[in-house]
Formats: sequence, structure tokens, C-alpha cells
Amino acid sequence: MAWWCWARAAGPRAHRLTVLLEPRRGFRRARPRPEEPPPAAAAEPPAAEARPAPPRRSLCPPPPARAGRPPARRLVRPLLFAVGFTGTAFGAAAIWQYEALKARVQTYFEGARADWLDRIRPQKRGDFRKQVNSWWNNLTEGQRTVTGIIAANVFVFCLWRLPGMRRIMFTYFTSDPSSRALCSPMLLSTFSHFSLFHMAANMYVLWSFSSSIVSLLGCEQFIAVYLSAGVVSTFVSYVAKMATGKFEPSLGASGAIMTVLAAVCTKMPEAKLAIIFLPMFTFTAGSALKAIIAFDTAGLALGWRFFDHAAHLGGALFGMWYVTYGHELIWKNREPLVKAWHEMRTKNTGKGGGRSN
Repeated sequence: MAWWCWARAAGPRAHRLTVLLEPRRGFRRARPRPEEPPPAAAAEPPAAEARPAPPRRSLCPPPPARAGRPPARRLVRPLLFAVGFTGTAFGAAAIWQYEALKARVQTYFEGARADWLDRIRPQKRGDFRKQVNSWWNNLTEGQRTVTGIIAANVFVFCLWRLPGMRRIMFTYFTSDPSSRALCSPMLLSTFSHFSLFHMAANMYVLWSFSSSIVSLLGCEQFIAVYLSAGVVSTFVSYVAKMATGKFEPSLGASGAIMTVLAAVCTKMPEAKLAIIFLPMFTFTAGSALKAIIAFDTAGLALGWRFFDHAAHLGGALFGMWYVTYGHELIWKNREPLVKAWHEMRTKNTGKGGGRSN
């Protein structure tokens, strides 16, 4: 208490005493104070704080941290995968069409007999299965074809809501050339949506154009074009990201749906289209295609990051090319493959018949 009173009375002399004593305390302690970080730790901040995170997009989940810019040779595997998968998809579609036609001929009389039994059999009222069958039979062939695609998209959308699946979803259901997985996301990301609005908009457009595209190409050829378009549009997105150095995960069926839209608009440019929220304004399909291509071209040139404009452009160009040249080059030359498959099936059937006898 006496020392405190002396310090109050001494005034400036007490401060001078403190200044003289401070260097001596600092000389005695060579180690830094506990509350102060070491010089090495203070000079080098963590890597996560050194690079700001990219802006978050509403249609895509926040991207995980990537290490460095990948080399250009990483595009070789996606290119080979795109070419191989496209050839496999069209080959499988040709065989599928052959088997479907063969089964349709074999079951024609069985189907006629089943319809006759349904007419003479007493009908059950309120049968849920009967109502579902009636609804399914009232759909067009195109709507029945895309129902499975829509169901797959809804299933993958539900997987995004499971916290334990986030690591798997980021790895295999988002496409990014700097990611660890390169090839499988080119296909799986076509069925992946993080935003409900994104998925609803894409599936509505697919449902709207399903009847036109399936009547134009057929069920089997449409499936091959749709899957191939998803892979091709993702590869175009890879190329654009490598060229610009902007690496962000992409997902969604927009690239494949742009192929469907471009194919229909190229074949039927005078068809009238309208926007769902503005049905009073109509425009031709050719004008809509030109506007979409101009919008995505501007977005790619100006670096807009809300949509994957490179994937949209890749899908649109693939759809225009296929209905103009690709159908003649690929689908109409499937006869040797179908003939080889038919011969193989005939030989296997003959061998099986010999064993049964």
C-alpha cells in the first residue's frame, strides 16, 4: 500500500523507472512470450487463408480445395473416354434396337391374346395398378423414354441431401479437370443436380421436347445421343476450364438437354415455342436456338460463372452436328454391327438347340 502511494506521488519519475526496468526484463528472457506466435509461424500464413475461396454459385455446391493447376495432358484420358463411350453407346443402341424388334415380333400374338383376356375378364374398380397402367399407356413414346432419366436425376438429387454421401458426390458426380476422378464424372454429372430449381427446369425442358426428339430419332438412338451428349459437353467444359484456368465443379443435365433442344430446333426451325411463365409470347425454334447460342457464347467470352456456358455450347453444337451429319455417318452405318450380332446370336442358338436334343 505504501509503495502504491509513492508511485502516485512520484508522477513522471515512476514512469521513467518503468522504462529503465523493461529492457532488463526483456534481456533476461530470450524466449518469446507465450501469447506471441513464433516469427516463422507469423510470417507464413496457412495455405487456406492465403488464397481466397471462389464465389459460391447457387446451382452448384461450394467446391473443395484444389491443389495447383493440372497439366494439359490430363485431357488425353477424357478425350479417349468420350470417343470410346460414344462408340459404345451407339453400338449398344443398335443391338438394343435389333433385340427390341425381334422381341416385338415374337410377342405380337401374346399381346393380342392378353388384350382379349382383359376384355372378357371382369374389371376391378379402384385398382391402383390398373390406374397406373392406364396412365402409362396414355403417355407418348418419348415421355415413357425420359421417365427413367427423370427418375435417375431425382434419385441422385436425394443423394446430395445425405451428409455421409457428400465426399462421394463431389468426387464422382461433379466434373472438374483438376479433380481426382476424370472419366466417370463425365457421365455421372449429367444426372446430378444440387439445386431443386436447376433440376426442375432441366427436367421440364426434357419432358417438353421428349415427344419430338424420340419421334425424330427413335427410342434407342435418342438414348445413345443423350448419353453421348452428356459426355461430349463435359469434355468441352474440361477444355474451356483448362484454357481459362478457372477450375470449378460443374454438374447438371444442361449439356445433354441442349443437344436435344438444338437437334429439334435444327430439324424444325419453324416450330413455335413459348416460355412457361410467358405463354403469350411465341417465337420460332430457329430464333430460340440462335439466341441461346449467342447468350452462351457471350457468357463464355466474358467469363460469366453462373452457368457452365462451355458445356451448353458443346451440347448445342453436338446436337446440330448430329442431326445434320452424324445420323448419316453413325446410325445409318450400323448394319455391319447388327449383322455380326445376328450371326453370333444364330450360332449360339444353334449350339444351344444341339445340346438340348
